[in-house]
Amino acid sequence: MSLFRVDPETPFSGPHQNQQVVTGGSNIDEAKMAMILTHGRGASAQSMMMFADEFDADDIHYRAIQAKRHTWYPRSFMAPKEMNQPGIKSGLQGIHDQISELNESGISTDKIMLLGFSQGACLTTEFAARHPQRYGGIIGLSGGLIGDEIHPQNYKGSMEQTPVFLGCSDRDPHIPQERVDLTEEIFQKIGADVTKKIYVGMGHTVNQDEIQHVRNLINRILNAE
Repeated sequence: MSLFRVDPETPFSGPHQNQQVVTGGSNIDEAKMAMILTHGRGASAQSMMMFADEFDADDIHYRAIQAKRHTWYPRSFMAPKEMNQPGIKSGLQGIHDQISELNESGISTDKIMLLGFSQGACLTTEFAARHPQRYGGIIGLSGGLIGDEIHPQNYKGSMEQTPVFLGCSDRDPHIPQERVDLTEEIFQKIGADVTKKIYVGMGHTVNQDEIQHVRNLINRILNAE
């Protein structure tokens, strides 16, 4: 079964369209790069702005998108995809719409990073794998590709060596390490430059090593000629 991909000519309309977008950091007209932040189940767009404080970087415009009722899709990310619709499609459309707005404002996609935590990491990695191109970076914190089964042949195209960072605990109660490993394999297959870090006993959270890795990627973009 082929995967849904956003069609700019016929945008998908679902529960997450017309939801709040929280912005921060540099003004979009002055920023050299941008980051789209995608929250986890039960969280909010506003809560993701804590990452802006952690990264403490100038010249970056942040956009955090909001899921309706704080949940991108109702069931586990490892449930059959059809059981999590229309949430998945609507969330993917939401990420696409923010990229398009940033492009229209003069920030090219290779200067845009996508970062998600937990359910947001699942949506973020799924978006990038379904819409491969050169991004500034893809950050999946405690998440992985969505579905009860993952078929590598469904993911086609090239990430053009986009840096992808996958960080997760070896005993995360929501994200099996096997799914993070498979997500790494899929991204490598479609030409991403993948760094995966599995942290022993970390739990379902974000640690300072992950924050530092993202800081390094941000600096790489800001310092590029």
